Amino acid sequence: MLFMLHELIKVSQFVIEDTFYPMPEHPIVVGSTYNGWSLPEEEPIFCFVPFRAPRGHIFRLDLGTTRELPVKNSRIRVELKCTCGQKQKVGMLCFLHTSNDELRNQSPSLLDTLCTGSYLDVRKTACWFQALFTTSWRYLPEAAICSLNVKHFKRSCRLQLTDSSNRTTVINIVFGVQQANTDIFLSSQKSEAAYTPNTTWPQTCAVAEEKFFMHIAAHAGVDNFYLRYVKVCAYILVGYNFSTHELKTVLMHLLTTIPVECWSQRYFVQRMEDILHYLHCCVKEKRLDHFLIGNKAVPAEIILPREFQLSRPPNLFQHLTQDPDRHEQALYETEMLQDRFETLLTSGK
Repeated sequence: MLFMLHELIKVSQFVIEDTFYPMPEHPIVVGSTYNGWSLPEEEPIFCFVPFRAPRGHIFRLDLGTTRELPVKNSRIRVELKCTCGQKQKVGMLCFLHTSNDELRNQSPSLLDTLCTGSYLDVRKTACWFQALFTTSWRYLPEAAICSLNVKHFKRSCRLQLTDSSNRTTVINIVFGVQQANTDIFLSSQKSEAAYTPNTTWPQTCAVAEEKFFMHIAAHAGVDNFYLRYVKVCAYILVGYNFSTHELKTVLMHLLTTIPVECWSQRYFVQRMEDILHYLHCCVKEKRLDHFLIGNKAVPAEIILPREFQLSRPPNLFQHLTQDPDRHEQALYETEMLQDRFETLLTSGK
């Protein structure tokens, strides 16, 4: 399915080549069942599709004025750029310096299609993306033997592929724009706020986190060796209030403090106990630092914005400092997680 998604992106690039819609680039798998963070019955594969600005356009990332990281109220401002003298090279008339009468023979600019005001609109983009994939699918040879259902939500799309054997694969797709040349993106994912405006594209660290795990696996010499840990964590988390992101953060911190050679199968029980103990200590202290912000242990291969490097790491357990009852419940659950892991070791379930 992932290969087919790559092919679908290639066809989509061809379909919109002569338009002024955002250009989708190759998808990046960033979570869920594909790399073990969710149980198979819980969540589909989760992919991120970066967008590149179309010809004659520029994406300006408006990160707002808040100092909170990752930024939750960021926006993507779309600007036109002069293409005078480049008609042959870019194959278009300049939107800025061509009369409206002449521009009638050219496809509309991105500002006139997927924007609200000067800002890229998430909801309009999701609707367009669904139509693009539905059209592009018809050009793939697999369309003759498989069926693809593309459904758009307010801020994402879902692909459901059914093959000739009636097996179904589901992929959730979010999209966004890269922040400069870093591994941080502005994403169509909704923020934690009760209401996320259609022109809001929150910062996401999903690609940077995925790159971190690829870095660790490469240095360990064993691809995806950490999967055995995340799969067990996903299993024992069921029914408890800790999120997979919190467990992932714990694991990332430990992967930079414990040598990679000590994560092999022979150390599995010891490392799982380390993960659960680290989580318990963080809950007890009511503090779990964001891994990618203000952390000098982040590998140099992970390219982060300067503000990520210089800022104080946000506390992912800030809510525990504000609610004694939730703190007490979290302490209780860390003990239950340890018990569940011990039961898993002895009984296998």
